[in-house]
Amino acid sequence: MAQIDRVNTSEFCVNAPAFDTETGRAHFTYVLGDLRFEETLAFPAGFDLAAASSPAFAKLLDLAAIVLGVSYFKLAAPFRVCAPDLALTGAEKAFATDVYENGLGEFYARNNLQRFGRLSVIAPDDVGEQPAAPHLPHRALLPIGGGKDSLVSVQLLEAAGQPFTPFAVNPKGPILSSIGRIGIDPVFVERRLDPLMIELGQAPGYFNGHVPATAINSMIAALAALLFGHDTIVMSNERSASEGNVEFDGRIANHQYSKSLDFERRIGDAIAAATGGATRYFSVLRPYSEARIARMFARSRRFDDVFSSCNRNFRLAGHDGPLWCGECPKCHFVFLIFAPEMDRKRLISIFGHDLLDRPENEASFRELTGLAGQKPWECVGEILEAAASLHVLASRDEWKDDAIVAALRPELLAQYGEDRLAAAYRDLFVDSPDHLIPPELQAKVNPDAA
Repeated sequence: MAQIDRVNTSEFCVNAPAFDTETGRAHFTYVLGDLRFEETLAFPAGFDLAAASSPAFAKLLDLAAIVLGVSYFKLAAPFRVCAPDLALTGAEKAFATDVYENGLGEFYARNNLQRFGRLSVIAPDDVGEQPAAPHLPHRALLPIGGGKDSLVSVQLLEAAGQPFTPFAVNPKGPILSSIGRIGIDPVFVERRLDPLMIELGQAPGYFNGHVPATAINSMIAALAALLFGHDTIVMSNERSASEGNVEFDGRIANHQYSKSLDFERRIGDAIAAATGGATRYFSVLRPYSEARIARMFARSRRFDDVFSSCNRNFRLAGHDGPLWCGECPKCHFVFLIFAPEMDRKRLISIFGHDLLDRPENEASFRELTGLAGQKPWECVGEILEAAASLHVLASRDEWKDDAIVAALRPELLAQYGEDRLAAAYRDLFVDSPDHLIPPELQAKVNPDAA
């Protein structure tokens, strides 16, 4: 196996991408030291040939090449990202820098790598005119992850009368079963990572860790939106995604940075500029807390037997195994916020076990509620949100005697106080005005009726 001398690997290079209109395949190549990697995206048949040949698509393809490159960059994490064949505007260079800095914030923190403010993105200046805006039908592309959030977005868009197409990259397990339950023909893209990168990620002498998956899938969605005629990309990122995990190297490292409101603005601006303003990007769930989303989901049993928010099973079994592992912080958090909104029998039937009545889960719930350690490196809600949700269960007859609820209630009261916990729980159902939802859609979205 080839080896990299990390000290002498001074830069990561992103080559010009290519799209084959005959096969529908996009090719991305990268160079790191003496290593060369190639990644492909395979789009389904039926795409618009004119769109595939447009300047807007070419610009999006260049931006996608930059964003997808983080998976290969992280093997050595040099201080320079070069793209000698990609002309980028100043705003696009700033966007790329943000992806490689904040998008990889968790990766740097967990590998103790100081990169914030030290990375350089080197590319020729794009001083040309903004690409002309293509004509796109007014319909949304809606990424489906198989979890509760995107399925609540389905409910909101259906109730608002907003046409949409389900979208997924490498769909498996609950993604497929959830889309089957939605009943609308989807757009699927096959992403093939270079197997050498996967091999090296497990080898001595190379770094590995979390990459901004939402940023990657969002850029793939932007390409698909243009190819298949959608003027809107609707994400399902809630307001708690903006809360970080730990301070490292002078910044807050956030496991969910590419789901945050700050990144939503950045990537939305980049996609809009690349398409001459023709493509909008926003999260329809941004005003809502996880608890508010759980309440919306709980109104219907439509997806009870097909959805899963368990990232651990996705990583280990490709979502081909059980829907819920019952052991990870994500399972624990989702169970916790559903508990005030669902009857006990229904919730246990979804997860298979009462996760709040297992003493071995106590350490995980302590982290989630801020009683010990740090917020887990998972897509979970705010610490105070978890604490308030657990506290409210202590007053519910069907939950108050569960091992975790009974054990943690006194400490929650001691750390936060009754008044603060009660106020925090009320605030979870007050919608935030900080979002990028277009006014015409926001006027139609009714979270109380979804």
